[in-house]
Amino acid sequence: MYLFSTTELYQFLKIPILIEHFIEHKSQNKKMTFLNFLKMHYDNPVKDADFEKDQKLPFVLHSEHMTVIFTITPRLSLDFKTHEIPIDTDKIIAYDDLFLDVDYFNAIWQPPKFS
Repeated sequence: MYLFSTTELYQFLKIPILIEHFIEHKSQNKKMTFLNFLKMHYDNPVKDADFEKDQKLPFVLHSEHMTVIFTITPRLSLDFKTHEIPIDTDKIIAYDDLFLDVDYFNAIWQPPKFS
């Protein structure tokens, strides 16, 4: 069912209409071959008296079929690890003491170097 609703496979369900229409043409013209019938309806179709029936043949008209798009995402897991910050109880903790990287700021104020 999925392939018939999302692809052109539904056109194969129209094959009985194709056979029935060929039999109609064969009754009107005994020399009509199946290849001549296909060439007449698919190679150079003309707007004739049975144009409405011709439009019902398989692969003459194409309709937009249902499109289903889905993605599979991998499981996302976040692992949080807690680290204890060593606290020196003899010292008063200031905001800057815990989060200040002294080496980072010292690297900024260096004079340019020429190689």
